[in-house]
Amino acid sequence: MIFSGLFTRRIRGVRLVNLCLGGVALVLVIGLYLVKTFAGGERADITQTEMQIADEQHRIRLLHAELAYLEQPARIERLSEQYLGMAPASGKHEASLADLGQIAHAAPDAMAKTPAAAPAAPSLPPAPSAPAPPPGDGQ
Repeated sequence: MIFSGLFTRRIRGVRLVNLCLGGVALVLVIGLYLVKTFAGGERADITQTEMQIADEQHRIRLLHAELAYLEQPARIERLSEQYLGMAPASGKHEASLADLGQIAHAAPDAMAKTPAAAPAAPSLPPAPSAPAPPPGDGQ
């Protein structure tokens, strides 16, 4: 009957079982405080991460809008005409499926008839001559 002494023994007028239960309650209160404090910190981190995700999603929407503007066919056509001098192909450059065989056979013949352009040799400046002796140094 070890436990019977636990319920009847007194230390400075307080039963030992009450002191043990008070200590356990104190440990639980401190543990609960620490858990809630850490949970609050984690909640703040989660909120910050969610804000970063929202900002990134906003930037993605802006980039999609900018891409849609930059890929407009009318804009690309205007820029190609303005800066590259390109224009839509005329009708005389179109070929039908029946003409493809003739074009394929004509291409090697046309390449053989045109003279191959020789690469131009770079022109070099004339070599400098030896420096003349300074005047007035007559020995």
